[in-house]
Amino acid sequence: MNIGNFNVDGTRTLIIAELSANHGNDIEIAKETIRAAKRAGADAIKLQTYTADTLTLNCDKEDFVVKGGTLWDNKTLYELYKEAYTPWEWHAELFRVAQEEGLLCFSTPFDKSAVDFLEMLNPPAYKVASFEVTDYELVRYMASKQKPIIISTGIATLQEIEDVVTICKKEGNNSIILLQCTSSYPAPLEGANLLTIPDLAKRFGVIAGFSDHTLGITAPITAVALGAKVIEKHFILDKAIGGADASFSLDVEAFTAMVQAVRDTEKLLGKPTYNTDEKAIKGRQFSRSLYVAKDIAKGEILSEETIRSVRPGYGLHPKYLSEILGKRATMDLEFGTALAFKHMEGDLDGTNR
Repeated sequence: MNIGNFNVDGTRTLIIAELSANHGNDIEIAKETIRAAKRAGADAIKLQTYTADTLTLNCDKEDFVVKGGTLWDNKTLYELYKEAYTPWEWHAELFRVAQEEGLLCFSTPFDKSAVDFLEMLNPPAYKVASFEVTDYELVRYMASKQKPIIISTGIATLQEIEDVVTICKKEGNNSIILLQCTSSYPAPLEGANLLTIPDLAKRFGVIAGFSDHTLGITAPITAVALGAKVIEKHFILDKAIGGADASFSLDVEAFTAMVQAVRDTEKLLGKPTYNTDEKAIKGRQFSRSLYVAKDIAKGEILSEETIRSVRPGYGLHPKYLSEILGKRATMDLEFGTALAFKHMEGDLDGTNR
């Protein structure tokens, strides 16, 4: 599966820098954040496309007030989203800057009007936010655009994940990526459940990844080791900018360190192989092999006293020791000689050498 020119099926992890609300309501900060994401090693920048009115009602009844020990307690949903949104009139310019930087740029739309708006910008993919997984009609509408669809599973039940995967496939869209996600801000490490990543891939036959809200960079590195092909992490130019998502976002230094650690992890993973590379072959000189441990006269019977398995590894493999014992030497052998088949009479292991 490709997102733009990026092969998500390959060995390189797609690293998405989530801009979210980390722009301080200043387009210049947003543009510089995109440029900084490129310098930090991101492959993509992701926006969020909504207004307070497309997400909620301007209502201060108890149902609409944030509570529960979050970073945003006592704000109304409308106040939160009005503060955090990215103005739609910025989008074309942000897409242009991302393209200049060689970054993929796409967004999370939160209603059908946002999808229609984004279609004019021709994004290479769509992202379904974890809290929107239950909006089946929105998922259906995104999937109908026949672009790769990345779905955060945060609050979704197993049945709801099955439902949205089926919805996408019924729209003829099989380019599905499921992201393990803990919808807490910040998310505790013990709630990450990263072993869900390989299970998502196996259970649904899709590409799996990780949308990370934990603090630090340990979780995304572990996720890649477990098979995540996509990593999404909130990114901020400078935490001094503040904003709704600043506290659990990575700054430039931390994001750069995460990218480097992910790339190192990719190298460490390699591929399943039992072939020895050049360094391993060279290293075999330090393995054991059979050597003459005491001077041996021609015709003398080889014994445990005269033949030993020792380092280095230039003599016969130690597996032949039991067959060699009791054979007669074909020539005089000096102490420290690497034993070879020519040094003894008869066949070994049924083969004439």
